[in-house]
Formats: sequence, structure tokens, C-alpha cells
Amino acid sequence: MYKKRYPPLIVSFLLLIIGIIGFIFIYNYWNVQQISVTDPLIEKVNVDTEQLDLKSIIYEAEKNVIQIEGKNDHTTITGSGFLYNEKGDIITNAHVINDAEMIYVRTANARIYPAAVVGIGEENDIAVIRVPQLAGQDFSPVEDDSFAEIGDEVIALGSPHGFQNTVTLGIISGTERNFTVDGYDYSNVYQISAPITHGNSGGPLINRNTGKIIGINSVGTNDGTIGFSIPTNDVMDQIEQWSYEAHNDQLDFANIEDITDTENPENYIDDAEYLIDYYLESISNRDYVSAYALLGSIIQAEYSYPDFREAYIHTVDLHYEEFSSNVTDDNYIKITTDITTESNNGEESNNETSTFEFTIGYENDQLKILTITTNEKDS
Repeated sequence: MYKKRYPPLIVSFLLLIIGIIGFIFIYNYWNVQQISVTDPLIEKVNVDTEQLDLKSIIYEAEKNVIQIEGKNDHTTITGSGFLYNEKGDIITNAHVINDAEMIYVRTANARIYPAAVVGIGEENDIAVIRVPQLAGQDFSPVEDDSFAEIGDEVIALGSPHGFQNTVTLGIISGTERNFTVDGYDYSNVYQISAPITHGNSGGPLINRNTGKIIGINSVGTNDGTIGFSIPTNDVMDQIEQWSYEAHNDQLDFANIEDITDTENPENYIDDAEYLIDYYLESISNRDYVSAYALLGSIIQAEYSYPDFREAYIHTVDLHYEEFSSNVTDDNYIKITTDITTESNNGEESNNETSTFEFTIGYENDQLKILTITTNEKDS
């Protein structure tokens, strides 16, 4: 009677042994196999982990780099800053605006706005100014949870000597540097091989691999070979407190009529040329929204944004010659240049060179492209 129970037990035991052996075999088999993935979503993740394109990093960062000008009775001090939040707040150095009686900014698209001081350091060389007209715009991502290390590649942006959006490349060549300059204490700052000169002060230092801002460019040596940048991690708590406590109705802004200057032909032409340069760079980078925003109301009334975008959507490359510029009798700027565009509509490529003439002037207190005429050059 009891002997009849043994065959089922033996069978169950054998099945268990076979199952264990099968599991081990399958595990070892899959462990040594190379899995081929064809899912495009997974391939997209792999692509995104690669180093970011340098040109794209620079173009996106330049849109938020601000040229800052502080005026008093005697001088005009030029520096840099960068937009960092949705309130229109700009981070810069204290020494850029410390003695200014009136502060205004020039944006990447050549617009001029008055600014007011939100907060300024007495011992550390940081400051925040606010431009309400920039509120709600996209701003630069700031690193908030890690410090850079020696050897990290960096990009320094600023406006040295009034040249907006100048870019220098380098590495973190030292950390935890401490010194005092002009009454400001610099502690735990980055030493960088990217040079910092007059006008770079307050501009962003960007991590080449992440595209995030990691420092505020502040001081350079006399020979221009070494620069120093304040880590954003060390000062963001103070900056955010200033920003939180500031209210627009309590801030002292300059009058826009006091800062728009068409009486100085040299500055007027420089601003107009920068506007056209930014317009063409935006098209080249397929940023049609930024380019379209630079057009005056007459052009926008004639061409809708979809029409404008359609005109350039097939452009894959764009080159332009040196500008020829002059001030007209009615106080507009005429800029002429030859532009070569390479287009591809999916079937064939085409190169075309045309002479463009742009008319630039003020509309609602801002420089705009008022007219554009083209003449195709003979091949």
C-alpha cells in the first residue's frame, strides 16, 4: 500500500532536477548573447548620451548672454551677464554695476532695455539685475548639484570690449583658488584656461559636456592667459533670496528714452550689423522664430510666420560676405551683403547667391529689420 507512493515522488523529483538544469542553461545562454536592439526609441536614448554638439551649445547659450552697460557722469562700464530665471533676472558681477547710476542691457537680438539692481554683494563679487521685458523667456540651465573638476572642458561667453557674444574655450585648470581683488573676496573659485578680459566679467562659464552653467566669469590675469570663475553652486542661495524678495514696483529702472541712441553713428551701425548677424545665424541654425521676431511690422503683415518658415525650411547652409553699411539721410541703416544659400528639398541640392539689402531702424524703441530687398547674382 505504501510502496505505491514512491513512483510519483520520483517523477516529481526528476522534473524538479530537469527544471533547475534547464533554468541554468537558459540563464547562461542569454548571459553570453549580444542583444540586437532595433527599437528606435532605445536608439534615440543612446544618441542623446553622446557629447552635445558644440555649435548647438554655443548658439543656445548666446541667446541668454546679456551685454550690460552701466553709466555714470564720467564713464560707461561694459560687462556681461546671463538670464537665469523666468522673472527676467540676470546674474552678473558686482563690480560691473557697482558705480553705475543708470543700467541698461543689450540682448542677443540687439534689443535694449533698462535694468534695475535686485541685489549686489558687498564682499563677494556677485549681483543680480532685473529686466521685466525678459520675463517669461527661456533661460539658461544652471548646475546646482555638482562641482567641476580639473580637466573638465568649459566654454566662457561674454562681451569683451563691446563685442557681444564672444566665445573662448578651455578647461578647468585649478579649483579652490582664494584671493582678494578690489575689495572683493574670491574663495573656492575655478581657475580656467579660457581667457577672461574686460567685458567678459559676469558672463557664464558652461560645462562643455552638459551645456549647463557652472560659473560666473569674474577675473582675468593681465596677460589674459588665465581666468577665474565663481562656482554657481556657492552663490545660488544668495541669488535666489535676492530674486525672491525683489518686487518690480520697488525697483529703480532707467528711462528707455535715455538709453536709445541714434545720434552716435558708429554705435548705431554696430547695433544694426549685430542685428543682421543674429538674424542670419538664427536662420542658419533653423531658429526661425527668433529670426522672424526681428522683422518689422510691415514685413510681418505681408509674410506670416508659416510663409517665412517655408521660405527657409529647405536651407541646409548659409554663408554671407562682409557687410557694407551706412546711415541714410532719414536716419536709417542700410546694410548690403552677398548671401549664398545651399538648399535641399529632398530631391536635389541647389546653391544660390543673392545680394541682400536690409533697412534697419527703430520701431517701438527697438531695432527692427524694416525692409529686405534681394537681387540674384549672375552665376
